[in-house]
Order: sequence, then C-alpha cells, then structure tokens
Amino acid sequence: MNINAKNIPYKTLNEQVRTSPDRDVTIEGCLGQRFIAAGLSDKRITIRGVPGNALGAYLNGAGVEVYGNAQDAVGDTMNAGEIVIHGSAGDTAGYAMRGGKIFVEGSAGYRAGIHMKAYEDRHPVLVIGGTAGSFLGEYQAGGTIIVLGRGAGGEPPVGYFCGTGMHGGRILLRCKKPPCDLPRQVIAQKAGDEELREFLPYLEEYCQRFGASLNEILDADFYLLTPDTKNPYKQLYTHN
Repeated sequence: MNINAKNIPYKTLNEQVRTSPDRDVTIEGCLGQRFIAAGLSDKRITIRGVPGNALGAYLNGAGVEVYGNAQDAVGDTMNAGEIVIHGSAGDTAGYAMRGGKIFVEGSAGYRAGIHMKAYEDRHPVLVIGGTAGSFLGEYQAGGTIIVLGRGAGGEPPVGYFCGTGMHGGRILLRCKKPPCDLPRQVIAQKAGDEELREFLPYLEEYCQRFGASLNEILDADFYLLTPDTKNPYKQLYTHN
C-alpha cells in the first residue's frame, strides 16, 4: 500500500497504516505526523520525508525505515522490531527501549538511550553513526549503545554527562580518548579485539544498511563504558 501523507492529519494517517491489508506500507511526503507505527507488530513501513515525534513508540516487532530525518522520541519504550533512519534523529531516541534495534545513520540529539533496559532474552541496541548530545545513556539499566563519531575527527562523539546514573548495559564510543567528564560510577577502558568482537554484528549491520566501510570504521580506537559494580545507583535498582 502507498500513502501520500501530504496534508493528512496524523490520526488519519496512522489509522490508514494500521488498517491496511498489506504488510508492506510506503508513506510518501511525510511531514511531522506523530506516532507512526506506534505499537505495531506485523508490518514493514517505509517512510520518505520527516516523521514526527514518537515514531515507533511501543513498537512490538514491526520494521520501520526512514529516508530522511526523524524528530524526537524515536522508538520510545519499544519492545521489539527495528527502526532504520537514513538521516539524523532528534532528542531521546531509544528512550526506555527494552528490545529491538535502532540504527541512525547520522547523529542524535540529547538524552539518547536514557532508561534503556534489558530483560531475559530482550537486549535493545541503539547505533548512532555520528554524534550524540548530552546525557547519552542517562540511567541506562541494560542494552547496548554504540556511537561511531563519523565526522567527529576522533574527538569524543558525545556531549556532557554521558552515562549519568548508569547502572547497567554498555556504551561503545569510537574516539581517540574517552570523555573527560564521565561520572564517577562509569568505568572507561579501551576496547580490544575481544571486546569489539561482541559488537561486530551491529557494526556490520550498520555498514550494510548505510553503505559505510567496515574497515574504515574499525580503523580507529574504541572505548567501552560500563558501570562500576560498586556504584550507589546499582543498589537502588537491583537486588544484591
């Protein structure tokens, strides 16, 4: 099914997507319509244009691919599925996501991956090709965040307060040195071949999605950020 979204209110557009008998839905001319694909589990949605806030919120297995930028709250609290953005994303991408994968070719705004969590076999993954704004991974409880820093010249590809309140999960940064203002409860160590091997499938998928060179991406230093097991936040959120 093909939908021309020009001048269509977001509620009408979302109803057309939900009730379409076709599994594959293409939306042309998208311009700020909110909540596209919210809660969907069984469709593949292609979007040309700029979707509005909360794209793929509570996504439950559907696939979304955006040829353009996306606004705030991409994948808010998503459970499963995949969101691919051929552009950049606004603030709070991957907020509280607890499963599935988000790939952003460009950069993301503030508070990406905050409150990300993992449960049993659900392991959320957020890959950002460019840079991320301040508070990346704030209160992260699980899952994986990767920031590749393409175009950052080897400088830390994140803003201030990265990992504040982090008590689970992992953050992988591609840079020559880790951020100098990491909070005390976050440990930064240079990632070796063994550590990078765990992240390689996500790097390969990023390159496949966006036509990037895996060799070029791997020809750089990476730093792995993990929470200190003795940090006070762990005691607030886990049973010891």
